Amino acid sequence: MNKIVVREVRSDDFSQWLQLWTGYNAFYGRSGTTALPHEITNTTWQRIFDPAEPVHALVAETNGKIVGLAHYLFHRSTIQIQPTCYLQDLFTEPQARGLGIGQKLIFSVYDLAKSAGSPRVYWQTHETNATAMRLYDKIAERSGFIVYRKILDSSET
Repeated sequence: MNKIVVREVRSDDFSQWLQLWTGYNAFYGRSGTTALPHEITNTTWQRIFDPAEPVHALVAETNGKIVGLAHYLFHRSTIQIQPTCYLQDLFTEPQARGLGIGQKLIFSVYDLAKSAGSPRVYWQTHETNATAMRLYDKIAERSGFIVYRKILDSSET
């Protein structure tokens, strides 16, 4: 594999981004009957290019082919004045794993967060994602927090 370039996603990257986005979602069990609705994918893509939205995207490219993506966003926090950076999605094409692409994407998010005045970048991964955690343990620290969630039924009040 030749040089890996990390850059902001461009609107003409849609088809390659979509392949990676679909792979990322499949990795987390969102495929077939459980796939995200097209409306969510299309809205996510639109938000990336909307300057009023806090959502951003990077891609890793080699030889004109996109082989990785990172989506990140900035949000307010009650424990600091500066914005916090959340690395929401990170995915590398399976045949390109182990080449440092994920690390390059994360370090690029670190740099962009610093430039935006954010003192912190954080993310989550599934407890079974041992391969990714080997990288994460080298370049970040575990917070010790456990994530809870409740999917709200719109009929509940």
